[in-house]
Amino acid sequence: MPEGTMSWHFPCFLLATVTLPSACLQFNPRPLEELGSDIGIQVFNQIVKSRPRDNIIVSPHGIASALGMLQLGASGRTKLQLAMMMKYNVNGLGKMLKRINKAIVSKKNKDVVTVANAMFVGKASKLEAPFVARNKDVFQCKVRNLNFESPASACDSINAWVKNETRGMIDNLLSPDLIDGVLTKMVLVNALYFKGLWKSRFRPENTKKRTFVAADGKSYQVPMLAQLSLFQSGSTSTPSGLWYNFIELPYHGDSISMLIALPSESSTPLSAIIPHISTKTIDSWKSMMVPKRVQVILPKFTAVTQTDLKEPLKALGIVDMFDPLQANFAKISRSENLHVSQILQKAKIEVSEDGTRASAVTAAILIARSSPPWFIVDRPFLFFIRHNPTGAFLFMGQINKP
Repeated sequence: MPEGTMSWHFPCFLLATVTLPSACLQFNPRPLEELGSDIGIQVFNQIVKSRPRDNIIVSPHGIASALGMLQLGASGRTKLQLAMMMKYNVNGLGKMLKRINKAIVSKKNKDVVTVANAMFVGKASKLEAPFVARNKDVFQCKVRNLNFESPASACDSINAWVKNETRGMIDNLLSPDLIDGVLTKMVLVNALYFKGLWKSRFRPENTKKRTFVAADGKSYQVPMLAQLSLFQSGSTSTPSGLWYNFIELPYHGDSISMLIALPSESSTPLSAIIPHISTKTIDSWKSMMVPKRVQVILPKFTAVTQTDLKEPLKALGIVDMFDPLQANFAKISRSENLHVSQILQKAKIEVSEDGTRASAVTAAILIARSSPPWFIVDRPFLFFIRHNPTGAFLFMGQINKP
C-alpha cells in the first residue's frame, strides 16, 4: 500500500448450522442508523469488559447488517429477541435501510467504501424464496450454493470471496474446523472495506518516535504523526464527572470522519469512559465542538482483531438463535432446523501519513507564531469512523498499544 494512505478493512461472517433432530412491536422513534450503530456500540462494550487491555476493532454497521439479514429469516421468539435488541423491525423499514446502504457506498463519498454481503448455503438446502428476494433487495445479499461436505474446499471458497471483497487485506477468515461436513448448512458473510485519505495531510518528515503509555502502564517509543491545522474539537464529562477530550479528523471527501476520544487525565483509565459512549453521546459532541488551530499528535499504527460475537450478543439478550432447540429460522428454510453456531468478526486498520501528495506548506509546525492547543494521543484511546450523511458508524475501537 502506498505510503500516506489510510485504509480500513473489515469482514464479518455468520456461521449457521443445522442440528439433526435436535408480536407486534412498537418502539420509540429514533433515527434508524443511530439504532443500528447503538447495537454495535453495545456489543463493543461487552467485548472490552473481558479484554480491557487489548486492541479491539468492530464495525457497528456490519453487526447491524448481519443481524438485520438474520432478522428477515427469523420467526417467533428468535425474531422478538433480535427486534427488541435492535429496536426496529427490518421488514417495516426495508426501503430506508436500502437507502442507507446505497448512500454509504455512493461515489459521492470520494473515499472508497465497499460493502458486500453473501450467503453460502448447502447444495441440498431449500431456501424460502421471499427470504432470498428480501435479502437481495435490502442488503444486496447474493446467495451461492456450496458443498459443506468438503469443509476444506468450502472454507477455501469463502476465504477467497472475503479476500477479493477486502482487496486482499483480509484472508484466512475461516478455518476448516469451523465447518462441520454434516451439520453446517449456511454461512452468512458481511464484508466492509474502507480506504480514505486525510483532508489535512500529515507530512512524513514530521513523524517522530514519541512515548506512548499503554494500558499495561509501560512506556513504548512509537512513531507519531504530527500536524498543526484547524480541527473541530472539544471536551465533556461522564455523568460521574470524568472529563475526556475529543477531536474530529475529516477525510478528503468530507463525507467520512474519524473521531478520537481519550480521558483528559492520564490517571483515568479508558474503561472508565467507555460505558458512557453511545450514538447520542457522540451526536452531542458535534454540538460542543468548536474549530481550533490544534497541534495533533497521533500514533501511526496497524491493528488486526478477530472477535467472537456470540457471547456478547447472548449477554445482551439475543440467545435463542444460538440454541439448537430454540432457534426459529423458519423463514429461511422450512425443511431444516437452522441455528447460528458462531458469529466471528475480523477487522484490520492501518493509519499513516498521506505521503503521496506534496504540500506547499513546508514547515507549518515550525513557523507557528504562538503556541496552539495540543491534542496529544499518547495513551489508550477510542476511535470512530462515521459516515456523516447517514450517521452510520462504519468502525469503532480501542487502541491500548499501537
